[in-house]
Amino acid sequence: MSETTSGKSPVLQRVAEKDVSSAIAVAGHPIHAMSVHFPIALVIATLGCDLFYWWSGDPFWLRAGLWSAGAALGFGVIAAMVGTMELIFVPGIRARAASWTHAIAAMMLISIIATNWGLRLASPDQVLPVGLFLSVLGSIFTGLAGWHGGKLILHHGVGIMVSDDE
Repeated sequence: MSETTSGKSPVLQRVAEKDVSSAIAVAGHPIHAMSVHFPIALVIATLGCDLFYWWSGDPFWLRAGLWSAGAALGFGVIAAMVGTMELIFVPGIRARAASWTHAIAAMMLISIIATNWGLRLASPDQVLPVGLFLSVLGSIFTGLAGWHGGKLILHHGVGIMVSDDE
């Protein structure tokens, strides 16, 4: 592959030229970046509920896990819808491989959360071991999706608005 005089690949230069400003924002603050904190925290809380239930046997933790898994799903779907709109409306986001990895990991995470919540609704007696396994798997996918989401922000500047105002 030939390189330009600046030493960068012409393909990477064309990708870098594309706008990565958030299309779904309030006062310049990207809604997707603001909304992902809730499902992240609730997925981890569901894992905590399962571990406490495993340790104590107290049915309170079953109920708390049901609610945290359901809330994680609800907030996760909202975050996913906003993230999908960003992916569709901003060509500079679509041009970056990390955005597709992030989107796939996030959709897998939503599927895991939905399965975990459905299991808790239909068969609460299966929280140990199946629900615990799904909570661990959900936490792993939370980390994977979060890693690539962070990469989009920190390495590619997605959604970052820089102004000259001090």
